[in-house]
Amino acid sequence: MKIKSYELFQVPPRWLFLKIETDEGITGWGEPIIEGRASTVKACVDELMEYLVGKNPMQIEDHWNMLYRSGFYRGGPILMSAIAGIDQALWDIKGKFYGAPVYDLMGGACRDKIRVYSWIGGDRPSEVEKAAVEAAKAGFTAVKMNGTEELQYIDSYKKIDEVLERIAAVRSACGSDFGIGIDFHGRVHRPMAKVLAKELEQFRPMFIEEPVLSENLEALREIARHTTIPIATGERMYSRWDFKPLLQAGYVDIIQPDLSHAGGITEVKKIASMAEAYDVGLAPHCPLGPIALVACLQVDATSHNAFIQEQSLGIHYNQGSDLLDYLLDPDMFDYKEGYVTIPDGPGLGIEIDEEVVRQQAEIGHNWRNPVWRHEDGSIAEW
Repeated sequence: MKIKSYELFQVPPRWLFLKIETDEGITGWGEPIIEGRASTVKACVDELMEYLVGKNPMQIEDHWNMLYRSGFYRGGPILMSAIAGIDQALWDIKGKFYGAPVYDLMGGACRDKIRVYSWIGGDRPSEVEKAAVEAAKAGFTAVKMNGTEELQYIDSYKKIDEVLERIAAVRSACGSDFGIGIDFHGRVHRPMAKVLAKELEQFRPMFIEEPVLSENLEALREIARHTTIPIATGERMYSRWDFKPLLQAGYVDIIQPDLSHAGGITEVKKIASMAEAYDVGLAPHCPLGPIALVACLQVDATSHNAFIQEQSLGIHYNQGSDLLDYLLDPDMFDYKEGYVTIPDGPGLGIEIDEEVVRQQAEIGHNWRNPVWRHEDGSIAEW
């Protein structure tokens, strides 16, 4: 079997889909994307696929190493996201060839389902209490929310109080056993992150996410000393080599690699196993489309330390199209009592509605994340 051709589809709301076709008629789907840089990743996929057309798609490990190691300059969000989408599509082809879900090709599942959480609160969170209650009524047992707007290095305690009021409202409305993930989104610098982490302990969050930017490892160490709340990070790390110093330092409790950013199924499975050796939990990052989500679920199925999965249904970014719109069978992601069943179909386990994909690709998108500035005019972290 040989790779015959491929196509890329830039589809709303902010996604990029890859279809790889073989000479035996088996096709695989992947989702190579960096939010806000779809066209750049698309160009990178075009470059990388020059190496793969005409090759045997079954040799996934060799292809991964060739795409990564044969380049003198390696790593980073663009290259690793391009590799990720290609890797997902190759696993989809391999699973379909053998008539088995991807997780069976990686040793078999160690769970039948995994807990999922719902996103509430946009970039400038408000009315989160109502959104949390609606998520609970829909059957979710956990939510994640942006904790803050932009914060200066040293900022007003009024902003801290506003965060606490929002979290208190969610905790009061949903009860003591409801999971609350609080995303700092890298918007908070070390001085205010220490304050927030300490003040939030009273609400017993499930975790705080990216309390500081992942490159500020020394700041993460200090925050870990100030709080007992589990610390999560990793969505802006792209390979096992990025995660190695983080795990060795011992300041993280939950890693959040993204299956469309961190080298795909092949790489994230290795990252998950590294984390397990350090007794660190796995909660893959996935505010993306259905292909990225089902790739996450394949890794979750085989990873003992996976405990919860992000998903994007109804997220504030999904304007115009949502998670289920590109599936022939939207019941594949039927959340029940806060869990989703791991798909057991061949390959990634979903069927993409190619007609809808092609229609939506005609619309396309040019999504960009907001550019924020502080009151003094300086650029703020988004």
